[in-house]
Amino acid sequence: MAKSPTQRNAVPELFTTETTVVTPVPDQAPLPAAPKKRAVRTGKEAKASQAAPKAATSAAPEAVHSGATATDDRPTAEAGSPTEAPADRLDQIFDGLKQKSTAKQAIFRNTQAAFDTLRLVSQELVVELTRKLTPLDSSVVIEYRSVNDMEFHIKFSGDLLVFVMHSNVVTFAEDYGPMPSAYVTEDFRRRFFGHIMAYNFMADSIKYQRLNDPGYLVGRLLVNIDNHYYLEGVQQLELPNNDMSDNLITPDGLRLFVESAMIAAVNNDLIAPPLPEIQKISVKQKLENQQVSRGSKVGFSFSHEQSY
Repeated sequence: MAKSPTQRNAVPELFTTETTVVTPVPDQAPLPAAPKKRAVRTGKEAKASQAAPKAATSAAPEAVHSGATATDDRPTAEAGSPTEAPADRLDQIFDGLKQKSTAKQAIFRNTQAAFDTLRLVSQELVVELTRKLTPLDSSVVIEYRSVNDMEFHIKFSGDLLVFVMHSNVVTFAEDYGPMPSAYVTEDFRRRFFGHIMAYNFMADSIKYQRLNDPGYLVGRLLVNIDNHYYLEGVQQLELPNNDMSDNLITPDGLRLFVESAMIAAVNNDLIAPPLPEIQKISVKQKLENQQVSRGSKVGFSFSHEQSY
């Protein structure tokens, strides 16, 4: 009966010692005082403390995103949100549209007007030739046919002249044709041209749809913003002095172009191929209605060296 009180007192002493060591309550007592200091901060201190986290969060995305890039030393935009275009780029676009695009529109209108005049002089020429030829031989047919706004044909004997206006305005290399001339270099707008081509085909190539028959470029008329022209083509055109600064588009000048193209086509006879070249014919050629013995016009030679 004397040992049991001693054992009961020893156990509580061990638990009391462990509890005081593990949880030192007096050391953590000053911690609750921190929130009281935040409550008494002034308004400026509070705003400063709120601004610091925002600056940190906004700086982080700039290092990782890949948005639009500005050209005037402004920061890049976030992906999906391009920055406003700098004023200098807008001015460049505006200047390009104002100078080059408006010039090309004017050149296209000049070329369209020249092509319409070319139609009229071609129709007049066909009427005059028909009146002269019909009393001599009514079987020789000369006719004009309009295809669309940018193409018309003149058929005479076995030849067909196809006049085509291209819808685009073009320019050339620095050393080509009229480009090196003082007239062109003094105004950059004169470096651009509308162009009208004249091709010579055999009339039967179109009639019988011989798709592989060749056509030949007889001449090309270049029209600029001043309504001046530059004519280039085969030597048979017998081109006069081709100074673009003096060549203003007129009905007489366009009639000369049509007449020269017709003379070149008439004087360039059809040459039959040698016999060894036509000894064999494929089924494909027969089914496509191709005549292997068709001739070709080999008399055309282009004059690349022209004065300007």
